[in-house]
Amino acid sequence: MPQSKIFTEPWQGYELIDAGGGKKLERWGNVITIRPELQAYFHSGSPFSEWKKVAHWEFVEKRANKGIWKPLKKNVLDKWTIKYDRLTFQLELTNNKHIGLFPEQKINWEYLEANLTPEDKFLNLFAYTGASSCIGRHVGADTYHLDSVKPVISWAKKNMELSRLMNIRWVHEDALKFVNREQKRGNKYKAIQMDPPAWGLGAKGEKWKLEDKIDELLAATASILREDGFLILNTYSPSVDQNILKELIEIYFPRRHNSVNGLYMNTTSGKHLYFGELVRVGEIS
Repeated sequence: MPQSKIFTEPWQGYELIDAGGGKKLERWGNVITIRPELQAYFHSGSPFSEWKKVAHWEFVEKRANKGIWKPLKKNVLDKWTIKYDRLTFQLELTNNKHIGLFPEQKINWEYLEANLTPEDKFLNLFAYTGASSCIGRHVGADTYHLDSVKPVISWAKKNMELSRLMNIRWVHEDALKFVNREQKRGNKYKAIQMDPPAWGLGAKGEKWKLEDKIDELLAATASILREDGFLILNTYSPSVDQNILKELIEIYFPRRHNSVNGLYMNTTSGKHLYFGELVRVGEIS
């Protein structure tokens, strides 16, 4: 069965310039980076020699997802900010190739902006540096930001401050434990977003893989989602494909409108880069 696709778009502050040969070339404001990308298994639009002429930094992988950033220009910033609409996000080079923002999430930011209201409660699970949390708070929703990693919660607080926002509710906790407690308390949310990694660690160092937890995650979130609410889920695990997701959605969210699509972004050079699966449940059309 062919994969359903949906495309997310760049914006003035971010551009996916090119991809291929296991790497991607991106512009973040005025800073251009080269990073490894498993999904860029095709030929790049331009040779890497051309990339290095324009790029400021290249991430050199030393072992799985860990490495160092190699400067390709003199006196280049390793910490800077970019704008998205009225929001400001801090970016920073890290030793795991990420720099603090997943730009493919723009499609989710737009969806939240269109469907959240100031009367709503919004739960952002695996919330990372809080771009979606800032979107929710900017709309005026009562926003809960949950992550199991303390340093990224601090980063998210910085993004809230840079964006001149207040009163995001911070939760340093394992996502499943928190959701199960919310169910016992009888708390419900109008919107839930989940962006779980393919594998990760809980707040107390518990190891887990998405394919082992996706069933439990969906069952738990279904119990705290309002009947008129909506769920957004991104997955990046090759072990969790569209068929598995569709089956689980039918089990835990019966009779709700839903969609499951491969998420893509076009490069400026004309390539299509895959960013995992995007699930929406209870869409408000």
